[in-house]
Amino acid sequence: MTKIAIVTDSTSDLELELARKLNFHILPLRVVFSDSEQYLDGIEIKPEEVYARMPAETPSTSMPGPAEIRALFKKLQGEGYTQIVTIHISSGLSSTLDVVKSVAQDFPELEIEAIDSKALSMGLGFLVLKAVKLRDLGYRFRDLVEQLYEAQKRIKVFFVVRTLEYLKKGGRIGLVQGTLGEVLDVKPIISINEDGKYYTYSKIRGRAKSLVKLKEIFYELTRGKTINLFVAHSDALEEAKAIFDELKESTTTKIKETWFGQIGPVMGVHAGPGLIGICYEENP
Repeated sequence: MTKIAIVTDSTSDLELELARKLNFHILPLRVVFSDSEQYLDGIEIKPEEVYARMPAETPSTSMPGPAEIRALFKKLQGEGYTQIVTIHISSGLSSTLDVVKSVAQDFPELEIEAIDSKALSMGLGFLVLKAVKLRDLGYRFRDLVEQLYEAQKRIKVFFVVRTLEYLKKGGRIGLVQGTLGEVLDVKPIISINEDGKYYTYSKIRGRAKSLVKLKEIFYELTRGKTINLFVAHSDALEEAKAIFDELKESTTTKIKETWFGQIGPVMGVHAGPGLIGICYEENP
């Protein structure tokens, strides 16, 4: 009798309470202020605590270690799981997936599929929730995995940051160019390409106009489609809530499920305060 476990990491921005309720497992990344000051993402530190120390102090982040991943896989094996679907932040933004794949080789008796979401935040979260749903519907392992790879292609992420400083510091700038643009107050609309790396989707001058452009991109790409919507922010509640309230009333797009919230601490380290993001999943 097969038994499928669903695993993800904390960059999915899915809460631990939801994980317990839906029976999936989260590997936390870490926020690192110093060797003696490390916090488990979303467990031991809140986003507000990260932003309160910026810009005077910008932490780094670290991914789950092999020992933590091995311990979780061993625990799942002990609970009778025979197959694991483990879905992670884009390999173009983090090495988390590579470490998971390496550890998976130590468990030849388990069938483990490590999936590159080519996304982050709820772009990753949508895949995790789909995996849970398919598992609970009784899908076989290979059919479930195939459905996730198809769904991955239907998830889009777009966001604006107040400054590119934090993406640069964290080495996550990808294909986004910004030095001269920042002097001229040019704000890139950032998305994720097929390789799972950040790139500039569009450019606009000024914060207010960039948020208008973000909404225009959403309306243009989702017209006539049925989607699930997530609007995210990092310490920018009022701006993000106004956009969320507007988008969910769209008359050109059918929206089935909506999510709204602040990105987690690790994501906040790399974005800095002021991110506004739109993520949506097209329904097949």
